[in-house]
Amino acid sequence: MGYQIALRHLEYFKAVAEELNYRKAADRLFISQPGLSRQVKQMEEILDVELFYRTKRSVTLTAAGEFLKGEVDFIFNHLELITQQLKKIDTGQIGELRIGFLGSAAHQVIPDLLIRMSKKFPGIQTNLEELSNHLQIEMLEKDKLDLGFVRLARVPEGLSMKAVHRDTFSLVLPLDHPIDTTNFSHIGQLKEELFILFSSDYSSLYFDKIMSICEDRGFTPKISHKSVNALTIFKLVESGLGVAIVPTSLKEGYALKVKFIEIKDIPQHTELFAVWKTENRNPALKHVLEVL
Repeated sequence: MGYQIALRHLEYFKAVAEELNYRKAADRLFISQPGLSRQVKQMEEILDVELFYRTKRSVTLTAAGEFLKGEVDFIFNHLELITQQLKKIDTGQIGELRIGFLGSAAHQVIPDLLIRMSKKFPGIQTNLEELSNHLQIEMLEKDKLDLGFVRLARVPEGLSMKAVHRDTFSLVLPLDHPIDTTNFSHIGQLKEELFILFSSDYSSLYFDKIMSICEDRGFTPKISHKSVNALTIFKLVESGLGVAIVPTSLKEGYALKVKFIEIKDIPQHTELFAVWKTENRNPALKHVLEVL
């Protein structure tokens, strides 16, 4: 036959299977009893099975009808679930968010954000990737990331940014270094030391700020090594190959033989910015921005 099973057939079958009475099922569906009978009969012809035993006094399900009733219940329950899921996806309560970040955001900002998101929007999954400032901007512009965490003074047109964390700078020294919190007064005390710094590739703004901290004390640091990785910098300091200046928040999460001394009374500080494409269409993003 040229007919196919339509959703209405399943609705009509479900009503008859539950009521086991054509008149009551027809009233429930707001259609005529003869019309309902024709639709059920058509369904049986399409499937080439008998779904009901009918007598003048009763209507009962056949074995095939019993099986179909269970499957139809599942189909309608699943359709309801799909409808609910679609609404959640449309409003951003369910989905995936692709997040890029600098390593210095991994110690406080990212964990705090994920904890708050999991409480408020448990349906949003995150895909996290540690990336440089430059790569994050490039991927945001190409719609390969939804959200980035960068240290930049400005971002290209079409991107939005919001300051999410302000941090001080700290000096990183080997544990056995003679300078400690009791005798440290300013960075000029270390002008003869070799410095291990974050590369300007990590953030040119950040690199310039660290240089200016030293220049404000009348010296240009002698740089022995550069890296874009905090752990590498700390390992080099631990090995006695130099001293470093990093955001204070980076002191969390490492078990190394180094000590941190916060550099107080300086104008320099570092800010971490959340960045996203202004016209990003991922509905989950607006919820994460609310949490931020």
